[in-house]
This record gives sequence, structure tokens and C-alpha cells, in this order.
Amino acid sequence: MATLKIVFWICLALVVYTYVGYGVILWLLVRLKRLFLGNTPTPSLPADENQLPTLTLMICAYNEEEVIPEKMENIRQLRYPSSKLCVMWVTDGSSDRSNELLSQYPEVTLVFSPERRGKAAAMQHGLRENRSEIVVFTDANTILNAEALQEIVREMRRPGVSCVSGEKRVAARHEGQKAAEGEGLYWKYESRLKYWDSELYSAMGAAGELFAVRMEHYRPAPSNALLDDFMMSMLILEDGHRIAYTSKAYATEYGSADMQEESKRKRRIAAGGLQSIWWLRQLMNPFRHPKVFFQFISHRVLRWSITPLALLAIIPLNALLVMMNAGTVYTIIWLLQILFYLAAFAGWLLTVRGRKSRLLYVPYYFLFMNMNVFLGIRYLMTHRTSGTWEKAKRG
Repeated sequence: MATLKIVFWICLALVVYTYVGYGVILWLLVRLKRLFLGNTPTPSLPADENQLPTLTLMICAYNEEEVIPEKMENIRQLRYPSSKLCVMWVTDGSSDRSNELLSQYPEVTLVFSPERRGKAAAMQHGLRENRSEIVVFTDANTILNAEALQEIVREMRRPGVSCVSGEKRVAARHEGQKAAEGEGLYWKYESRLKYWDSELYSAMGAAGELFAVRMEHYRPAPSNALLDDFMMSMLILEDGHRIAYTSKAYATEYGSADMQEESKRKRRIAAGGLQSIWWLRQLMNPFRHPKVFFQFISHRVLRWSITPLALLAIIPLNALLVMMNAGTVYTIIWLLQILFYLAAFAGWLLTVRGRKSRLLYVPYYFLFMNMNVFLGIRYLMTHRTSGTWEKAKRG
């Protein structure tokens, strides 16, 4: 029984630490850093526009004709000197009217290949045509705030920074769009962790909705990478350069149309996470990467690998301990587990019926995310040699 108890408490501690404990510890470490070292001053932009770096805003798009007009209107509202900005669309494999529509915009540099090899390969194709100092990546279906490029350049002026991650914001197209509400709630918490990570030392990766790299320190992600944006940013970190995070540059997109579409995203992210952990395993070595290993393991590795297994193992372990009369505390935890899973089931039931309850939706979305980690294992087995993936329909 003693061994069973130890395993149970280890599993429970992993779950609590991954989703709550790390955030608390990170917040405390940031507070201590501010106390002893003070707040880091925000860099200023050059007064002379001619001293600003050249930027390429790159959009890798596959059959995105429906969003091109809105995206181009958004790009034209960005506050950055046109003489310093190149707008590049990479439409490899697109078979719709994307190229025809983009040809109507004189400021667009169009890069195209008839073969579709995945987003990572498309990014590398576009980068071979790039001539700018900094490349900013964004998705076709996102809307950037007008100051996004300026804020990215500002963060690039921090010492040691060669990659900048903007903030992802999720909008619901209509009230009660559960997939968007769940995703948005998750990203609010995730954004806070990224902010603290960045302030402590470095953010642990960037999201493809909006991020930038300094080409001097760029390393290509493998062409079969499922999380090309994450891999590209983490390879920069592996080489000793920091990833800054700013909420002042943000990309807004609609959430997934429904939970089935959201599951497509989660499976791919889970599969890409497992793939990335293996490729970036050197970052878990505290002797080679003493400033990174703690954040990488706590924020990424546990969430994408061990913790979902621990969450699943808690159920039978707890049941066995209750049946063995191990103590009152195990009975209490068992009852709390039952209540949690009943709440998650009720959240799912309300979602299916189109009704709304944020209190019940939180446990449902939490379990939904972790269940997709297991589905992601199967996804990885079928996508190991290709970086192509099916897009999730947005709301």
C-alpha cells in the first residue's frame, strides 16, 4: 500500500504543479527578480524612421481566398514605414483564387509553388526570397493591431532578444460559441504564463498567429514539423538567444467553429508538442541549458507528455486506495474527483444542447485538452514524415 500511496501523490502533485503550481512559482520568482533587480526599462524606437530595421511580413496561406481582402485591409492599417516593409504571401499548393486576388495588390510579393509540402516548407520557401533583417510571421485569418510591428521592433531592441512572440486573442463570432470561449479562457491563462516566462528569462516558444525572428540568428525548422512556429522559435532559444513576449502586439482570430473542429487543432498541437520535445531534448539538460531547462520542463514538457498520463492514473489509483481503506483523505479526494468529472460531463451536456455555463465549461475544456493529448499520439504516428495538416474551420 505504501508504494501505491507514493505513486498516487506523485501523480497528483504533477497535475497540480503543471496547471497551478508552476504559475504560482513563476509569479513569485518574477516578483523576487523585480525586488532585487528592479523593472527592466522598455526600449524606445529610433526617432528617425530611416534607422528602423527592414521587415518582411510573411503570410503562409493555403486556399485562403475568403480572407484575403480583410487581411490586406488590415495590413494597410499597420503603422510602419512602407519603405521599410515588404508584404510577402507564400501560397504553396493553393488551388483557389488566392494568387489572382493577391496580384491586385501592388505592395504584395507573391511566392508560389504548385506543390503543397506543409507550412514549415512554405516558410522556408518564403525565407529564401527574403531580404529583410526581421521577418514577422502571421496567419491569413488573423487581424493585427495597428501598432503590432512597432511593438515587435521595440522588443527586438532588448539585449539578447532574437525572437518576439505577440499575443494571441480569441474572439467568438456569436454569443455561446463554446469552442471560442474555452479557447479564449485557456489563452488568457497561457498568455499570463508567457509574460512571466519572458520576464524571468525567456518565453518558451512562439505561436504562429504572430511572431518575429531576427534573420541573423534564424535556424530552419524541420520540413515535417507539425509546430513549425514553436520549433523555429525554440531553435533560436537553443542557440542562446532569448524569446521576448509582448501583449502590445496581438493577433485576433475567431475560435474554432465547434468542439470537433477544435479537437483537430488540439490533436495537431499535442502531436507537434511530443515531436518537438524529442527534437529539443537537449534543453532539458541543466548543465547545457541552466537558464532554460526549468521553464521548458515545467511549461511545455510536463503538459505535453507526463501530466496527462498522471491525470489518467489518478482515477484507478485513488479507487484502489479507497477500496483498501487507506484513509479518510483518499475518500475525500475520490469524492472531489467524482464531482469534478460530473461537472465536466454536465459541461459537455450543456455544450451539446447549446446552453451556457462557464463554471461547468472549465472542467469540461480541461479534460477535453488532456484527452486530445492521447489522440495526438495517434496523429503523430500518421504524420511523422509530413508537415501538412487539415485546417480547423473557424467560427
